[in-house]
Amino acid sequence: MADLQNVKDDFVAQWGALGSQWGINRTMAMIHAHMLVSLEPQTTDDVMEKLQISRGNANTNLRELVSWGLVRSVLVKGKRKEFFEAEKDVWKIFCIVARERKRRETEPASLVLADCIDRAKTIKSKESRAFQQQLRELNDFVSLANTVMEKIASKEQSSIVPKLLKLLS
Repeated sequence: MADLQNVKDDFVAQWGALGSQWGINRTMAMIHAHMLVSLEPQTTDDVMEKLQISRGNANTNLRELVSWGLVRSVLVKGKRKEFFEAEKDVWKIFCIVARERKRRETEPASLVLADCIDRAKTIKSKESRAFQQQLRELNDFVSLANTVMEKIASKEQSSIVPKLLKLLS
């Protein structure tokens, strides 16, 4: 069992490092990883002890994971504390993260690009036209990415999309 625990601990640490590269704070990613590999629902105290983090840090990140839909609060019969468990369906996790990334990253990027294009339209020069063209192409790509992410993320119950993705690999 110690060997398995070592592997789980390494996964939690590595998932935390990867999460920070994906724009998610390290602790939030580590809590998510811990919840993914936990067979039983976990309390805030369990998370604090396992990851050696403060109550405030654990509470803040658990609430954020709940707001994303990656973790849910559950009742444990006969217990008064609040327990949490992770969504374990990989496709649902992917859809949740895609939706959240779209909301936090690609939608704001598209708004910034559209605003810059509109503001540059009043400037009459060859350089401005080239600038606008470059931003339009970039915005078209971001809009396409938004549309693809919207279509994929809206198909949480789809059994076809994951199969199609497997065919591509």
